[in-house]
Amino acid sequence: MLPAEVLARAGDEMLDWHGTGMCVMEMSHRGKEFMGIAAEAEADLRDLLSIPPGYKLLFLQGGATLQFAQVPMNLLHGKGKADYVLTGEWSKKAIKEAKNYCDAAVAASSEDRKFTYAPKQWKVRPDAAYVHFCSNETIGGVEFHEVPSASIPLVADASSHFLSRPMDVSKFALIYAGAQKNAGPAGLTFVIVREDLLGKAEKRTPSVMDYKLQADADSMLNTPPTYSMYIAGLVFKWLKQQGGLSSIERKNIEKAKLLYDYLDSSAFFKNPVAREDRSRMNVPFTLKDSSLDGAFLKGAEERGMVQLKGHRSVGGMRASIYNAMPIEGVRRLVEYMKEFEQRHG
Repeated sequence: MLPAEVLARAGDEMLDWHGTGMCVMEMSHRGKEFMGIAAEAEADLRDLLSIPPGYKLLFLQGGATLQFAQVPMNLLHGKGKADYVLTGEWSKKAIKEAKNYCDAAVAASSEDRKFTYAPKQWKVRPDAAYVHFCSNETIGGVEFHEVPSASIPLVADASSHFLSRPMDVSKFALIYAGAQKNAGPAGLTFVIVREDLLGKAEKRTPSVMDYKLQADADSMLNTPPTYSMYIAGLVFKWLKQQGGLSSIERKNIEKAKLLYDYLDSSAFFKNPVAREDRSRMNVPFTLKDSSLDGAFLKGAEERGMVQLKGHRSVGGMRASIYNAMPIEGVRRLVEYMKEFEQRHG
């Protein structure tokens, strides 16, 4: 969900961006107009996240999924080993991809409890190049609420809770995130990487996947996803108008509490995730009788609540309550759940 204010402004500027007579989609990525848009978007994102000196901010393509390969290509530095924390479907995919490039070992796993918690004890190999974890598992609804400490470079796939709260970037070697959850449309990926890790990509790494080459070219080694960058820039402005990430975090906590409090009080609905590791962004839940799933989804859609079906790998429902979802939307969902429980419970 994108902020209505952002969509409205993009609509107003669709045919004529600031008197240029062009839509942003029609601009040359090397023209002064788009170069200004890109520079402002980078400055605003650096400000929002308080990115310290010594980090490069890249605007790339290929989604977070491409980063499953791009990270080992750039960060192995000849070591041939990397450690991974297995907490659900996305970290599982990252491990599978990494095995094409290195000895990818599992440093910690929550598979023993069906990926319903965030493991706190990691067994990291001291000679591994880095340790990778998914800081918010979209499908399972598990979130790390504290940055884990690691003795080797820490890499995070932060896609589904990126910009939902402040992050201490200095604790990470690299953070990557697809834009399409909280920051803009699909097609844009953010990479925040420590500068001292650049310039040591594996020899067969394609040029567009070499972080150093992209950093040297200001993320324009190839034509970037210009319109996605423009929309993301508008989202950054909106976030700053909301009071920044500390302010948006307070709103996200309030929204998540409203939904979880109801789930905890209900004998009809259930959330499987350990309470201390519940995601503020993605709330999976099941009905006491799964044969009612279809009726629940149909009723929700009739009330204007869509995309509540859970991922095919886990079933049930999933409410994604990203930054732009107002608390009124969560209240409507809870009211409908109460009504449904009264009818079928």
